[in-house]
Amino acid sequence: MSTRVFILSDHTGITAGSIARALLAQFPHQSFTLEEHPFLDDMQKVEHIANEIERIDEGDHPPLVFSSFVDRKARSLLKERFADRLYDIFEAFTPPLEKLLGESVSPIAGQLHGISNTGLYTERIQALDYAMVHDDGSITRNYEKADVILIGVSRSGKTPTCLYLALHNGLQAANYPLVDEDLETTQLPPILRQYREKLVALTIEPKQLQRIRQQRRPGSRYSSPEQCEWEVHQAEAIFRKHHIPVIDTTAVSIEEIAVHITAEIMS
Repeated sequence: MSTRVFILSDHTGITAGSIARALLAQFPHQSFTLEEHPFLDDMQKVEHIANEIERIDEGDHPPLVFSSFVDRKARSLLKERFADRLYDIFEAFTPPLEKLLGESVSPIAGQLHGISNTGLYTERIQALDYAMVHDDGSITRNYEKADVILIGVSRSGKTPTCLYLALHNGLQAANYPLVDEDLETTQLPPILRQYREKLVALTIEPKQLQRIRQQRRPGSRYSSPEQCEWEVHQAEAIFRKHHIPVIDTTAVSIEEIAVHITAEIMS
């Protein structure tokens, strides 16, 4: 039975969500269903979601609650209702930091942006724009500006990884899908040859690829086991032939893929 996990926040909830996923990933034999509830910015909303959680009766699998509320009243309410299954991100880290730094926190929702800077924000917005414009090989004329160009077969994880690299790392990431014409020759497409040093390849197990494609185009040649097997085999032959670093996306998160890619870029 899957355990329901509520991620609650008075802001975006990105921090609580990231930490929850990292922690729950350490329990691979458990099944979790995550429900995210951001912008719970008044006590009425907090009371409503707390009541909803309390009504859930799942026997030996009570719902878990991860929260990143800055508001102390909201944190107190959740602690009172769910003390035995609440994982309060700020409660875990702010008291020892206050003691070490000799200063009490000044709670403001969304304060994370205050430790950033306008230049970094602008850089990430520009990187996001670049990733969207250069998605799926639609435009290739500005590849010289790319920090990295991801290549791989369709549905191997290129687009979400590019968007993640843009938003979290400020990297200008393009992606280029290898189609049948490229795969038949086992040669790099001409447009990519001059950017060989920028290329990082994504691969995936054929069975997993087939499952993903079946959801998109069920019963088609595109989603057939034979086509998926052939495409992955041919793509990996190209990667080996041209000595392109490869990351297997079958069983890893986008965050992990991004870490591997940034390591490749820096190496």
